[in-house]
Amino acid sequence: MNTVAFQGIDTLPIDVQVTMANGLPAFTIVGLPDKAVAESRERVRAALAALGLGLPPKRITVNLSPADVLKEGSHFDLPIALGLLAAMDVLPDDALTGYAALGELGLDGAIARVSGVLPAAIGAHAAGLGLICPESCGGEAAWAGEVPILAPATLLSLINHMKGTQTLTPPAPELRDDDAPLPDLADIKGQETAKRALELAAAGAHNLLMMGPPGAGKSMLAQRLPGLLPPLQPKEALEVSMVQSVAGLLSDGAITRRRPFRDPHHSASLPAMVGGGARAKPGEITLAHHGVLFLDELPEFSRQTLESLRQPMETGRAAVARANAHVTYPARFQLVAAMNPCRCGHLDDPALTCARAPRCAQDYQSKISGPLFDRIDLHVDVPAVSAADLSLPPPAETSADVAARVAKARAIQTARYEKVGQPVATNAEADGALLEDVAAPDPDGRKLLTDAAERLKLSARGYHRVLRVARTLADLEGEPDVRRVHVAEALSYRRVMARG
Repeated sequence: MNTVAFQGIDTLPIDVQVTMANGLPAFTIVGLPDKAVAESRERVRAALAALGLGLPPKRITVNLSPADVLKEGSHFDLPIALGLLAAMDVLPDDALTGYAALGELGLDGAIARVSGVLPAAIGAHAAGLGLICPESCGGEAAWAGEVPILAPATLLSLINHMKGTQTLTPPAPELRDDDAPLPDLADIKGQETAKRALELAAAGAHNLLMMGPPGAGKSMLAQRLPGLLPPLQPKEALEVSMVQSVAGLLSDGAITRRRPFRDPHHSASLPAMVGGGARAKPGEITLAHHGVLFLDELPEFSRQTLESLRQPMETGRAAVARANAHVTYPARFQLVAAMNPCRCGHLDDPALTCARAPRCAQDYQSKISGPLFDRIDLHVDVPAVSAADLSLPPPAETSADVAARVAKARAIQTARYEKVGQPVATNAEADGALLEDVAAPDPDGRKLLTDAAERLKLSARGYHRVLRVARTLADLEGEPDVRRVHVAEALSYRRVMARG
Protein backbone atom coordinates (compact mmCIF):
# COMPACT_ATOMS: atom_id res chain seq x y z
CA MET A 1 0.00 0.00 0.00
CA ASN A 2 1.34 3.43 -0.92
CA THR A 3 1.27 6.53 1.25
CA VAL A 4 3.46 9.60 1.82
CA ALA A 5 5.61 11.33 4.40
CA PHE A 6 6.02 15.10 4.41
CA GLN A 7 9.16 17.21 4.14
CA GLY A 8 7.89 20.77 4.16
CA ILE A 9 5.32 20.99 1.38
CA ASP A 10 7.06 18.18 -0.51
CA THR A 11 6.15 14.52 -0.17
CA LEU A 12 8.20 11.33 0.01
CA PRO A 13 6.67 8.04 -1.18
CA ILE A 14 6.24 5.47 1.59
CA ASP A 15 5.51 1.78 1.02
CA VAL A 16 3.34 0.17 3.72
CA GLN A 17 4.25 -3.52 3.90
CA VAL A 18 2.18 -5.95 5.99
CA THR A 19 3.05 -9.52 6.88
CA MET A 20 1.25 -12.07 9.08
CA ALA A 21 3.28 -14.99 10.41
CA ASN A 22 2.74 -17.81 12.86
CA GLY A 23 3.87 -17.17 16.39
CA LEU A 24 2.75 -15.36 19.49
CA PRO A 25 0.02 -12.80 18.69
CA ALA A 26 1.56 -9.35 18.28
CA PHE A 27 1.04 -6.17 16.28
CA THR A 28 4.26 -4.28 15.60
CA ILE A 29 4.89 -1.18 13.49
CA VAL A 30 8.49 -0.63 12.41
CA GLY A 31 10.19 1.89 10.13
CA LEU A 32 11.00 4.79 12.50
CA PRO A 33 7.40 5.69 13.52
CA ASP A 34 6.70 8.55 15.91
CA LYS A 35 4.24 8.33 18.82
CA ALA A 36 1.18 9.11 16.66
CA VAL A 37 2.10 6.36 14.17
CA ALA A 38 2.83 3.83 16.91
CA GLU A 39 -0.64 4.51 18.37
CA SER A 40 -2.17 3.58 15.00
CA ARG A 41 -2.26 -0.01 16.26
CA GLU A 42 -5.07 0.71 18.68
CA ARG A 43 -7.05 2.95 16.32
CA VAL A 44 -6.81 0.42 13.48
CA ARG A 45 -7.71 -2.48 15.78
CA ALA A 46 -10.78 -0.64 17.11
CA ALA A 47 -11.88 0.52 13.63
CA LEU A 48 -11.75 -3.03 12.28
CA ALA A 49 -13.61 -4.32 15.33
CA ALA A 50 -16.35 -1.75 14.67
CA LEU A 51 -16.80 -3.42 11.26
CA GLY A 52 -17.01 -6.84 12.85
CA LEU A 53 -13.49 -7.81 11.81
CA GLY A 54 -10.95 -9.09 14.28
CA LEU A 55 -7.23 -9.34 13.72
CA PRO A 56 -6.09 -12.96 13.38
CA PRO A 57 -4.07 -14.41 16.29
CA LYS A 58 -0.78 -14.12 14.43
CA ARG A 59 2.39 -12.13 14.57
CA ILE A 60 1.56 -9.00 12.52
CA THR A 61 4.39 -6.74 11.36
CA VAL A 62 3.84 -3.46 9.52
CA ASN A 63 6.95 -2.00 7.89
CA LEU A 64 6.99 1.60 6.69
CA SER A 65 9.64 1.72 3.99
CA PRO A 66 12.15 3.33 3.63
CA ALA A 67 12.89 2.59 7.26
CA ASP A 68 15.39 5.42 7.81
CA VAL A 69 12.82 8.20 7.18
CA LEU A 70 10.98 9.47 10.25
CA LYS A 71 7.23 8.80 9.94
CA GLU A 72 5.07 11.43 11.65
CA GLY A 73 1.34 11.99 11.90
CA SER A 74 -1.92 10.10 12.17
CA HIS A 75 -2.45 9.91 8.39
CA PHE A 76 -0.75 6.49 8.35
CA ASP A 77 -3.87 4.92 9.97
CA LEU A 78 -5.75 4.40 6.71
CA PRO A 79 -2.92 2.84 4.65
CA ILE A 80 -2.05 0.52 7.53
CA ALA A 81 -5.70 -0.58 7.82
CA LEU A 82 -5.96 -1.13 4.05
CA GLY A 83 -2.75 -3.15 4.06
CA LEU A 84 -4.16 -5.34 6.83
CA LEU A 85 -7.45 -5.80 4.97
CA ALA A 86 -5.56 -6.94 1.89
CA ALA A 87 -3.42 -9.34 3.96
CA MET A 88 -6.62 -10.75 5.55
CA ASP A 89 -8.17 -11.26 2.06
CA VAL A 90 -11.01 -8.90 2.90
CA LEU A 91 -10.01 -6.82 -0.13
CA PRO A 92 -8.73 -8.20 -3.44
CA ASP A 93 -4.98 -7.95 -3.93
CA ASP A 94 -5.32 -5.68 -6.95
CA ALA A 95 -7.98 -3.38 -5.43
CA LEU A 96 -5.40 -1.02 -3.94
CA THR A 97 -2.97 -1.08 -6.86
CA GLY A 98 -2.43 2.38 -8.28
CA TYR A 99 -3.55 4.30 -5.19
CA ALA A 100 -1.87 6.16 -2.36
CA ALA A 101 -3.85 6.61 0.84
CA LEU A 102 -3.83 8.84 3.90
CA GLY A 103 -6.36 9.45 6.66
CA GLU A 104 -6.92 9.12 10.38
CA LEU A 105 -9.28 6.42 11.65
CA GLY A 106 -11.83 6.90 14.39
CA LEU A 107 -12.66 4.08 16.77
CA ASP A 108 -16.00 3.65 14.96
CA GLY A 109 -14.38 3.29 11.53
CA ALA A 110 -14.92 6.89 10.44
CA ILE A 111 -12.11 8.51 8.43
CA ALA A 112 -11.14 11.89 9.91
CA ARG A 113 -9.45 14.74 8.06
CA VAL A 114 -5.67 15.09 8.14
CA SER A 115 -3.18 17.75 7.11
CA GLY A 116 -1.29 17.74 3.83
CA VAL A 117 -3.88 16.19 1.49
CA LEU A 118 -3.27 18.70 -1.32
CA PRO A 119 0.54 18.13 -1.47
CA ALA A 120 -0.15 14.39 -1.24
CA ALA A 121 -2.56 14.59 -4.19
CA ILE A 122 -0.04 16.54 -6.25
CA GLY A 123 2.65 14.00 -5.37
CA ALA A 124 0.34 11.14 -6.31
CA HIS A 125 -0.38 12.82 -9.64
CA ALA A 126 3.34 13.14 -10.35
CA ALA A 127 3.81 9.44 -9.54
CA GLY A 128 0.89 8.36 -11.72
CA LEU A 129 -1.20 7.22 -8.74
CA GLY A 130 -4.71 7.90 -7.51
CA LEU A 131 -5.47 9.07 -3.97
CA ILE A 132 -7.67 7.78 -1.17
CA CYS A 133 -8.37 10.51 1.41
CA PRO A 134 -11.05 11.53 3.94
CA GLU A 135 -14.35 12.81 2.58
CA SER A 136 -13.80 16.19 4.24
CA CYS A 137 -10.56 16.61 2.25
CA GLY A 138 -11.91 15.54 -1.14
CA GLY A 139 -12.52 19.06 -2.42
CA GLU A 140 -8.97 19.99 -1.50
CA ALA A 141 -7.45 16.96 -3.26
CA ALA A 142 -9.47 17.57 -6.43
CA TRP A 143 -7.36 20.66 -7.21
CA ALA A 144 -4.38 18.42 -8.01
CA GLY A 145 -5.69 17.85 -11.54
CA GLU A 146 -6.72 14.67 -13.33
CA VAL A 147 -6.14 12.39 -10.35
CA PRO A 148 -8.47 9.45 -9.55
CA ILE A 149 -9.71 10.34 -6.07
CA LEU A 150 -11.72 8.27 -3.61
CA ALA A 151 -12.99 10.27 -0.63
CA PRO A 152 -14.96 7.95 1.67
CA ALA A 153 -16.47 9.05 4.95
CA THR A 154 -15.93 5.66 6.59
CA LEU A 155 -13.76 2.60 6.17
CA LEU A 156 -16.89 0.52 5.48
CA SER A 157 -17.94 2.67 2.51
CA LEU A 158 -14.42 2.34 1.06
CA ILE A 159 -14.54 -1.46 1.41
CA ASN A 160 -17.97 -1.57 -0.25
CA HIS A 161 -16.66 0.56 -3.13
CA MET A 162 -13.69 -1.75 -3.61
CA LYS A 163 -16.03 -4.75 -3.68
CA GLY A 164 -18.42 -3.10 -6.14
CA THR A 165 -21.44 -2.90 -3.83
CA GLN A 166 -21.26 0.90 -3.50
CA THR A 167 -19.99 3.71 -5.70
CA LEU A 168 -18.14 6.71 -4.31
CA THR A 169 -18.75 9.94 -6.20
CA PRO A 170 -15.52 11.70 -7.22
CA PRO A 171 -15.16 14.97 -5.27
CA ALA A 172 -15.24 18.32 -7.05
CA PRO A 173 -12.73 21.16 -6.48
CA GLU A 174 -14.01 23.62 -3.90
CA LEU A 175 -13.30 27.35 -3.90
CA ARG A 176 -13.90 29.21 -0.67
CA ASP A 177 -16.49 31.96 -0.69
CA ASP A 178 -14.49 35.19 -0.34
CA ASP A 179 -17.41 37.60 -0.51
CA ALA A 180 -16.92 38.79 3.07
CA PRO A 181 -16.02 42.50 2.88
CA LEU A 182 -12.52 43.62 3.81
CA PRO A 183 -11.82 46.81 5.80
CA ASP A 184 -12.12 49.81 3.49
CA LEU A 185 -9.61 52.62 3.05
CA ALA A 186 -12.50 55.10 3.12
CA ASP A 187 -12.76 54.50 6.88
CA ILE A 188 -9.49 56.39 7.46
CA LYS A 189 -9.59 60.17 7.66
CA GLY A 190 -6.46 62.17 6.93
CA GLN A 191 -3.11 60.36 6.55
CA GLU A 192 -2.87 61.09 2.83
CA THR A 193 0.89 60.46 2.76
CA ALA A 194 0.47 57.10 4.47
CA LYS A 195 -2.33 56.15 2.06
CA ARG A 196 -0.07 57.00 -0.87
CA ALA A 197 2.68 54.79 0.58
CA LEU A 198 0.16 52.00 1.13
CA GLU A 199 -0.95 52.16 -2.51
CA LEU A 200 2.68 52.15 -3.61
CA ALA A 201 3.42 49.14 -1.39
CA ALA A 202 0.45 47.26 -2.85
CA ALA A 203 1.39 48.09 -6.45
CA GLY A 204 4.97 46.82 -6.22
CA ALA A 205 4.77 44.36 -3.28
CA HIS A 206 7.20 46.58 -1.37
CA ASN A 207 8.01 46.22 2.32
CA LEU A 208 6.63 49.09 4.38
CA LEU A 209 7.44 50.58 7.79
CA MET A 210 5.06 53.07 9.40
CA MET A 211 6.23 55.14 12.35
CA GLY A 212 3.96 57.37 14.43
CA PRO A 213 2.43 58.00 17.85
CA PRO A 214 -0.18 55.70 19.38
CA GLY A 215 -3.65 56.03 17.85
CA ALA A 216 -2.45 57.55 14.58
CA GLY A 217 -3.99 54.72 12.53
CA LYS A 218 -0.99 52.54 11.67
CA SER A 219 -2.78 49.27 12.37
CA MET A 220 -5.90 50.45 10.55
CA LEU A 221 -3.82 51.25 7.48
CA ALA A 222 -2.11 47.84 7.54
CA GLN A 223 -5.42 46.00 7.89
CA ARG A 224 -6.66 47.68 4.71
CA LEU A 225 -3.75 46.54 2.57
CA PRO A 226 -5.36 43.16 1.67
CA GLY A 227 -8.27 45.07 0.12
CA LEU A 228 -5.84 46.76 -2.28
CA LEU A 229 -4.03 43.62 -3.42
CA PRO A 230 -5.06 41.68 -6.54
CA PRO A 231 -6.38 38.12 -6.14
CA LEU A 232 -3.93 35.26 -6.16
CA GLN A 233 -3.05 33.89 -9.56
CA PRO A 234 -3.91 30.16 -9.99
CA LYS A 235 -0.29 29.06 -9.46
CA GLU A 236 0.05 31.30 -6.39
CA ALA A 237 -3.27 30.06 -4.98
CA LEU A 238 -2.06 26.48 -5.31
CA GLU A 239 1.21 27.27 -3.50
CA VAL A 240 -0.60 29.10 -0.70
CA SER A 241 -3.11 26.26 -0.35
CA MET A 242 -0.33 23.67 -0.15
CA VAL A 243 1.21 25.60 2.75
CA GLN A 244 -2.17 25.91 4.46
CA SER A 245 -2.85 22.22 3.88
CA VAL A 246 0.42 21.15 5.54
CA ALA A 247 -0.31 23.55 8.42
CA GLY A 248 -3.83 22.14 8.83
CA LEU A 249 -5.55 25.44 8.03
CA LEU A 250 -7.75 24.21 5.15
CA SER A 251 -10.49 23.23 7.54
CA ASP A 252 -13.26 23.07 4.95
CA GLY A 253 -11.18 21.57 2.15
CA ALA A 254 -11.67 24.65 -0.06
CA ILE A 255 -8.89 26.86 -1.36
CA THR A 256 -9.01 30.64 -1.61
CA ARG A 257 -7.76 33.32 -4.00
CA ARG A 258 -7.55 35.92 -1.22
CA ARG A 259 -4.01 36.75 -0.17
CA PRO A 260 -2.98 35.73 3.36
CA PHE A 261 -2.71 38.35 6.09
CA ARG A 262 -0.79 37.26 9.17
CA ASP A 263 -0.34 39.48 12.23
CA PRO A 264 1.50 37.58 14.98
CA HIS A 265 1.80 39.07 18.46
CA HIS A 266 5.17 40.54 19.39
CA SER A 267 5.68 37.73 21.91
CA ALA A 268 6.01 35.22 19.01
CA SER A 269 9.09 33.03 19.31
CA LEU A 270 11.64 32.40 16.58
CA PRO A 271 10.22 28.91 15.71
CA ALA A 272 6.73 30.40 15.57
CA MET A 273 7.93 33.06 13.15
CA VAL A 274 10.29 31.09 10.89
CA GLY A 275 9.04 27.55 11.47
CA GLY A 276 10.24 24.63 13.51
CA GLY A 277 9.19 22.62 16.52
CA ALA A 278 9.32 18.85 16.86
CA ARG A 279 7.79 18.35 13.40
CA ALA A 280 9.33 21.40 11.64
CA LYS A 281 5.97 23.04 11.00
CA PRO A 282 5.72 26.18 8.84
CA GLY A 283 6.01 29.51 10.65
CA GLU A 284 4.28 32.84 10.20
CA ILE A 285 6.51 33.95 7.33
CA THR A 286 5.53 30.84 5.37
CA LEU A 287 1.86 31.19 6.25
CA ALA A 288 2.14 34.73 4.80
CA HIS A 289 3.54 33.38 1.49
CA HIS A 290 2.27 35.54 -1.41
CA GLY A 291 0.54 37.71 1.17
CA VAL A 292 1.19 40.18 3.98
CA LEU A 293 3.08 39.74 7.25
CA PHE A 294 2.11 42.57 9.61
CA LEU A 295 4.35 43.14 12.63
CA ASP A 296 2.82 45.67 14.99
CA GLU A 297 5.04 47.19 17.69
CA LEU A 298 8.10 46.08 15.71
CA PRO A 299 10.78 46.90 18.34
CA GLU A 300 8.93 44.79 20.92
CA PHE A 301 9.76 41.60 19.01
CA SER A 302 12.90 39.87 20.22
CA ARG A 303 16.12 40.79 18.42
CA GLN A 304 16.71 37.16 17.43
CA THR A 305 13.23 36.86 15.90
CA LEU A 306 13.63 40.05 13.87
CA GLU A 307 17.07 39.11 12.60
CA SER A 308 15.71 35.76 11.42
CA LEU A 309 13.62 37.64 8.83
CA ARG A 310 16.61 39.02 6.95
CA GLN A 311 17.47 35.99 4.83
CA PRO A 312 13.86 35.04 3.92
CA MET A 313 13.17 38.64 2.86
CA GLU A 314 15.94 38.32 0.28
CA THR A 315 15.55 34.72 -0.87
CA GLY A 316 11.80 34.10 -0.47
CA ARG A 317 12.55 30.85 1.36
CA ALA A 318 12.66 29.76 5.00
CA ALA A 319 15.18 27.02 5.77
CA VAL A 320 14.37 25.18 9.01
CA ALA A 321 17.37 23.13 10.15
CA ARG A 322 16.93 20.77 13.09
CA ALA A 323 18.80 17.71 14.31
CA ASN A 324 16.09 15.41 12.93
CA ALA A 325 14.86 17.48 9.99
CA HIS A 326 16.06 19.93 7.35
CA VAL A 327 13.07 21.50 5.63
CA THR A 328 12.73 24.43 3.25
CA TYR A 329 9.42 26.30 3.04
CA PRO A 330 8.42 29.04 0.58
CA ALA A 331 8.28 32.49 2.21
CA ARG A 332 7.74 35.19 -0.42
CA PHE A 333 5.93 37.58 1.91
CA GLN A 334 5.39 41.34 2.00
CA LEU A 335 6.47 42.84 5.30
CA VAL A 336 4.39 45.66 6.76
CA ALA A 337 5.59 46.90 10.14
CA ALA A 338 4.43 49.59 12.56
CA MET A 339 6.19 51.20 15.49
CA ASN A 340 6.19 54.21 17.78
CA PRO A 341 9.05 56.72 17.50
CA CYS A 342 10.02 55.97 21.11
CA ARG A 343 8.76 53.85 23.98
CA CYS A 344 6.24 56.43 25.21
CA GLY A 345 5.27 57.18 21.60
CA HIS A 346 5.15 60.98 21.82
CA LEU A 347 8.65 61.98 20.77
CA ASP A 348 7.53 64.73 18.36
CA ASP A 349 4.73 66.19 20.49
CA PRO A 350 5.98 69.20 22.48
CA ALA A 351 3.10 68.90 24.94
CA LEU A 352 3.65 65.20 25.65
CA THR A 353 7.30 64.70 24.84
CA CYS A 354 9.29 62.23 26.91
CA ALA A 355 11.65 63.60 29.54
CA ARG A 356 14.33 61.20 28.27
CA ALA A 357 14.29 62.47 24.68
CA PRO A 358 16.25 62.03 22.49
CA ARG A 359 17.88 59.12 24.32
CA CYS A 360 14.51 57.36 24.57
CA ALA A 361 14.13 57.36 20.78
CA GLN A 362 17.72 56.21 20.21
CA ASP A 363 17.37 53.27 22.60
CA TYR A 364 13.98 52.26 21.20
CA GLN A 365 14.78 52.54 17.50
CA SER A 366 18.17 50.86 17.88
CA LYS A 367 16.33 47.59 18.60
CA ILE A 368 15.92 47.35 14.82
CA SER A 369 19.24 46.55 13.21
CA GLY A 370 20.57 48.50 10.26
CA PRO A 371 20.56 45.49 7.89
CA LEU A 372 16.89 44.78 8.62
CA PHE A 373 15.96 48.44 8.29
CA ASP A 374 17.83 48.57 4.96
CA ARG A 375 15.64 45.76 3.59
CA ILE A 376 12.47 47.82 3.98
CA ASP A 377 11.65 49.76 0.81
CA LEU A 378 9.25 52.36 2.20
CA HIS A 379 9.54 54.32 5.45
CA VAL A 380 6.68 56.68 6.18
CA ASP A 381 5.78 58.87 9.15
CA VAL A 382 2.17 58.61 10.34
CA PRO A 383 1.41 61.73 12.42
CA ALA A 384 -1.39 61.99 14.93
CA VAL A 385 -4.78 62.74 13.41
CA SER A 386 -6.14 66.15 14.40
CA ALA A 387 -9.64 66.76 15.66
CA ALA A 388 -10.28 68.80 12.51
CA ASP A 389 -9.53 65.77 10.34
CA LEU A 390 -11.79 63.55 12.43
CA SER A 391 -14.70 65.93 11.94
CA LEU A 392 -14.44 65.77 8.15
CA PRO A 393 -16.81 63.55 6.12
CA PRO A 394 -15.47 60.15 4.99
CA PRO A 395 -13.05 60.25 2.03
CA ALA A 396 -14.60 59.77 -1.38
CA GLU A 397 -11.91 57.33 -2.57
CA THR A 398 -12.52 53.71 -1.53
CA SER A 399 -10.30 50.64 -1.48
CA ALA A 400 -11.89 49.53 -4.75
CA ASP A 401 -10.72 52.72 -6.46
CA VAL A 402 -7.15 52.25 -5.27
CA ALA A 403 -7.24 48.49 -6.02
CA ALA A 404 -8.09 49.26 -9.65
CA ARG A 405 -4.93 51.37 -10.02
CA VAL A 406 -2.90 48.71 -8.25
CA ALA A 407 -4.20 46.01 -10.59
CA LYS A 408 -3.17 48.06 -13.64
CA ALA A 409 0.33 48.59 -12.24
CA ARG A 410 0.66 44.88 -11.43
CA ALA A 411 -0.43 43.97 -14.97
CA ILE A 412 2.27 46.26 -16.40
CA GLN A 413 4.89 44.55 -14.24
CA THR A 414 3.74 41.06 -15.18
CA ALA A 415 3.85 41.86 -18.90
CA ARG A 416 7.29 43.51 -18.57
CA TYR A 417 8.97 40.60 -16.81
CA GLU A 418 7.33 38.00 -19.03
CA LYS A 419 8.68 39.89 -22.05
CA VAL A 420 12.26 39.73 -20.77
CA GLY A 421 11.82 36.13 -19.63
CA GLN A 422 12.41 36.72 -15.91
CA PRO A 423 10.72 34.54 -13.23
CA VAL A 424 9.54 37.53 -11.18
CA ALA A 425 6.08 39.03 -10.88
CA THR A 426 6.60 42.37 -9.11
CA ASN A 427 9.19 45.12 -8.92
CA ALA A 428 10.05 44.13 -5.35
CA GLU A 429 11.48 40.84 -6.65
CA ALA A 430 13.73 42.40 -9.33
CA ASP A 431 17.46 42.21 -8.65
CA GLY A 432 20.08 44.86 -9.42
CA ALA A 433 21.01 43.71 -12.92
CA LEU A 434 17.37 43.48 -13.97
CA LEU A 435 16.62 46.91 -12.51
CA GLU A 436 19.36 48.47 -14.59
CA ASP A 437 17.53 47.18 -17.67
CA VAL A 438 13.92 48.01 -16.75
CA ALA A 439 14.26 50.86 -14.23
CA ALA A 440 17.20 52.93 -15.42
CA PRO A 441 16.20 56.58 -14.76
CA ASP A 442 16.69 59.46 -17.17
CA PRO A 443 19.91 61.52 -16.83
CA ASP A 444 18.37 63.99 -14.36
CA GLY A 445 16.98 61.15 -12.30
CA ARG A 446 20.30 59.32 -12.37
CA LYS A 447 22.16 62.40 -11.12
CA LEU A 448 19.65 62.95 -8.33
CA LEU A 449 19.89 59.32 -7.25
CA THR A 450 23.70 59.37 -7.31
CA ASP A 451 23.92 62.58 -5.29
CA ALA A 452 21.34 61.39 -2.77
CA ALA A 453 23.10 58.04 -2.38
CA GLU A 454 26.29 59.88 -1.48
CA ARG A 455 24.63 62.19 1.02
CA LEU A 456 22.39 59.57 2.63
CA LYS A 457 25.16 56.96 2.62
CA LEU A 458 22.88 54.47 0.90
CA SER A 459 24.13 50.90 0.64
CA ALA A 460 24.00 49.06 -2.67
CA ARG A 461 20.83 47.39 -1.40
CA GLY A 462 19.31 50.75 -0.47
CA TYR A 463 20.24 52.16 -3.88
CA HIS A 464 18.42 49.36 -5.65
CA ARG A 465 15.43 49.64 -3.31
CA VAL A 466 15.02 53.25 -4.40
CA LEU A 467 15.12 52.13 -8.03
CA ARG A 468 12.42 49.52 -7.34
CA VAL A 469 10.13 52.07 -5.76
CA ALA A 470 10.75 54.58 -8.56
CA ARG A 471 9.87 51.91 -11.14
CA THR A 472 6.59 51.23 -9.31
CA LEU A 473 5.78 54.94 -9.19
CA ALA A 474 6.23 55.11 -12.95
CA ASP A 475 4.04 52.03 -13.39
CA LEU A 476 1.24 53.61 -11.35
CA GLU A 477 1.31 56.56 -13.73
CA GLY A 478 1.57 54.34 -16.80
CA GLU A 479 4.95 55.85 -17.67
CA PRO A 480 7.35 53.64 -19.67
CA ASP A 481 10.44 55.40 -18.30
CA VAL A 482 11.59 56.31 -14.80
CA ARG A 483 11.98 60.07 -14.52
CA ARG A 484 13.49 62.45 -11.99
CA VAL A 485 10.15 63.05 -10.26
CA HIS A 486 9.79 59.32 -9.60
CA VAL A 487 13.28 59.10 -8.15
CA ALA A 488 12.61 62.15 -5.96
CA GLU A 489 9.46 60.64 -4.48
CA ALA A 490 11.14 57.27 -4.00
CA LEU A 491 13.97 58.99 -2.07
CA SER A 492 11.43 60.68 0.18
CA TYR A 493 10.53 57.23 1.54
CA ARG A 494 14.07 56.54 2.78
CA ARG A 495 15.04 57.69 6.24
CA VAL A 496 17.76 57.18 8.83
CA MET A 497 16.84 55.70 12.17
CA ALA A 498 17.93 57.31 15.41
CA ARG A 499 21.02 55.60 16.80
CA GLY A 500 22.72 55.82 20.12
